[in-house]
Amino acid sequence: MSPSDVIVIGGGIAGIGAGAELAAGMSVCVLEAEPRLGYHATGRSAAIFIRNYGNATLRALNAASAGFLETPEGVSDRSLLTPRGELLVATEAELGDLETYGAGAEGLEWLTAAQAVDLVPILRPEIIAAATIEWDAQDIDVDRMLAGYARLLKHRGGQIETGARVSAIRREAGLWQVTAGGRDYRAPVIVNAAGAWATEVAKLAGARPVPLRPLRRTAAILPAPALHDVRNWPLFSSASESWYAKPEAGKLMVSPADEDPVEPQDAWADDMVLAEGLHRFEQAVTMPVTRVEHSWAGLRSFTPDRSPAVGFDPGCEGFFWLAGQGGYGVQTAPVLSRLTMELVTGATPGLPDSVLEALSPDRFHP
Repeated sequence: MSPSDVIVIGGGIAGIGAGAELAAGMSVCVLEAEPRLGYHATGRSAAIFIRNYGNATLRALNAASAGFLETPEGVSDRSLLTPRGELLVATEAELGDLETYGAGAEGLEWLTAAQAVDLVPILRPEIIAAATIEWDAQDIDVDRMLAGYARLLKHRGGQIETGARVSAIRREAGLWQVTAGGRDYRAPVIVNAAGAWATEVAKLAGARPVPLRPLRRTAAILPAPALHDVRNWPLFSSASESWYAKPEAGKLMVSPADEDPVEPQDAWADDMVLAEGLHRFEQAVTMPVTRVEHSWAGLRSFTPDRSPAVGFDPGCEGFFWLAGQGGYGVQTAPVLSRLTMELVTGATPGLPDSVLEALSPDRFHP
C-alpha cells in the first residue's frame, strides 16, 4: 500500500476527529480494530458537556471546545448541544467535595434543598445540605459528531479501515511500518489514539509508555419513576460522584460512577458494583429501584494527573500521543483534534503554553 503522511491508530472520537483535522493538508489513514467506529469509550459515553468538569487543564480544554460544539462547521449544519443542566447535591459529609468542585468554577448557581427538589422531585430533601447547578451543561449528540467527523475525513481524502487490529509496528528508513488486519501500512508519523490500548500500541512501537490506567465505568437504564416525566430534568449527581443519573429517552441512566482498574477489554458490567451503586442512588431518592432494563460498562483511561497526554514522544521519532482523555474525551475532542493537527504540522498552537506543558508527554519522562 502506498504510504500516508499519518497513520492514526484508533477510531474513536479522538482518532476520527484528529484524522479529519489532519486530512485538511495531509494524507491520513485511520486504523480501527473493531468492526465499527466508536465501539468502546465513545459509544458508551454519558454524552454530556460540562464546562466545569475536570481539573484546571481540562476546564481550559472544555472552554476551547465549546465554540465548535455550538457551531460544528464541516461536521454538522447545526449545534451538537441541547440544554440539560447539571445538578450536584451534597450531604453534610460531602460539603467539602462540593466546595472543591466550586473552587475556580464558573456559572454555578447555589440552591437550597427545596430548589433542588423542585428540579428533581425524587430527591430526598432531608439529606441535602447544599446543592448547585450548572445551567450551561448540555447534552452532546455523540453519534452525529462522530459521523460528521468521519464524513469530513473521507471528504478530505482520508481513509478509514475498520477490523484493522494492529499486530506489529516497526520503523525503517524514516517510516513506520504498521501491520493491521493482515495488511501493511506506512507513514512517517503515527498518532496513538488507541484509548485503553494506547500502552499496548506504544510497546509495539518501542516507545516508552505514558502511565495510563484503564478504569471501568458502569451504567444502567432504569424505568422512569411512576408519575414523573424526566425528560427535562438535569443530570443529577452526588457531590462526591458516588452515583449520577441522567434522563435518557424518557428513562433514567444511572451510574455508580465506579473507577475500577481493569485490563484493556470489551468492558462488561459487574453485577455487584452495579448493585452497590444503585443502592447508593436509592439512599438519595424516593424512587425504589425495582428493575434494570439494560446495563453496560465502558473504559476511561487516565494518566496519574488525570490530564491527557498530547504531543510527540520525546524518545521515539514520529510517534505522537493522543491518549488519557479519561471521562472527558468527547467534550475535549474538538480542541484536541485541532491541537494534534497543529503539533503534527508544525503550526502555532492555539492554546496557551501552560496548557501545552500540562498536556505534554514529556512531563512523565523528565
